[in-house]
Amino acid sequence: MARIDTRLGASVPNHSLRRPHSGPPDRPWLRPEPIPLAPLPEPPPAAPTFNPAGVALARVYALFPAAIRLSCGIAVAVVALAVREPPVQAVPLAIAVVALTIWSYVFYRQTVDNGIQARTVLIDVALTIVACLAMRVLVSPDVMPGGVSWVAVLASTSIITAQFALRVVHGMLLGFVIAIAYCTGALLAGDTGEAISHSVVLVVQTFMAAGLVYLTRRSARAADSVFTAYQATHREAVISRAAREAERKQNRDLHDTVLSTLTMVGLGGVATQSAMLRARAASDLRTLFDPARRTPLDPGAKISLDERLRVIVERFEGYPLTAALEPCLVPSAVADAIAESADAALSNVVRHAEGAVAWLRLHRTRESVVVEVIDVGPGFDMAAIPPYRYGIRESIMARMASVGATARIDTAPGNGTRIQLEWVDVH
Repeated sequence: MARIDTRLGASVPNHSLRRPHSGPPDRPWLRPEPIPLAPLPEPPPAAPTFNPAGVALARVYALFPAAIRLSCGIAVAVVALAVREPPVQAVPLAIAVVALTIWSYVFYRQTVDNGIQARTVLIDVALTIVACLAMRVLVSPDVMPGGVSWVAVLASTSIITAQFALRVVHGMLLGFVIAIAYCTGALLAGDTGEAISHSVVLVVQTFMAAGLVYLTRRSARAADSVFTAYQATHREAVISRAAREAERKQNRDLHDTVLSTLTMVGLGGVATQSAMLRARAASDLRTLFDPARRTPLDPGAKISLDERLRVIVERFEGYPLTAALEPCLVPSAVADAIAESADAALSNVVRHAEGAVAWLRLHRTRESVVVEVIDVGPGFDMAAIPPYRYGIRESIMARMASVGATARIDTAPGNGTRIQLEWVDVH
């Protein structure tokens, strides 16, 4: 008859290597290494950013043009005002410097806040073209040769920024337009050499900037394509993993209920008319059908583990089982895993150690909760368990691992069995 001893600190008889006797094994607990199991998958992470490479590139394409346009605007203002030899005219130069400086700040704010936009670039190109055509009254002939004038710098900056906002073809067309405007302005200023030489430089800059932008955009699209494929594969893997976990849980439930009870009957471990069989059959039905009808508990909600274990003990009414259970509260998911693992362990005792005395003990320390299932049956060889058997690996080891707990088996042929279920992280 199953007995429950609810006294705190209730002693469990010591075990010796002589069997049968009235107490659990007294051989030392050797803490063998647990059976290695593949770690259960972590919950899937939050959905990653859509097209992350494209998003990052768009941010760079906004910050880089904004930075070079603002710095160019400040530098141009300083240089333009520093060189004012004739035929530079003060009024047009002042208007150009003020307008371009204000525009540089507006360009910076608009681009940083809203990203690089075509209309902003078109205004910038228009102002640059006007400055190029007015070189005769804005740039001194002494600094015009060699493309070192502030208008030459302005033209190069506008060509580069245009590539970031427009398609490659459109950006190149604007680059050619700026080069033509610079050539025209230099001719009007009377410097044919500068008109030809630096216009060629601006065309080369247009090709190089457009090529760089094309390669970076293509690389970003390729990276996003790979990432999209990874996301699809990841979702499929998560779905497949969830399906496998659900299948494993169903197999455990089936193994630990109907199949286990029928095996007990088939092996003669339970009489067909015994109270124990009736209790187990009723419990099996509740396990298989009740979860679909009741609201599941919060996995983190604290429940009484000793009460859950008393329900398990009732399933073995009529069997020589003694229980010593200390009051203990643990999360419901942990309580379910420990109770169901203990039930699987006791079912193995009934099936494989017919008539052997068994003990179920629950005690807690400051850091852990420990449940032990001990019997003085024949024991077994852990290495001889076939990989397809569910009793130890799935119903006990994997189930405990699913809640971050451990299960250790101390057994040997002819030496009885001690199964320790431990959950650490008690607060």
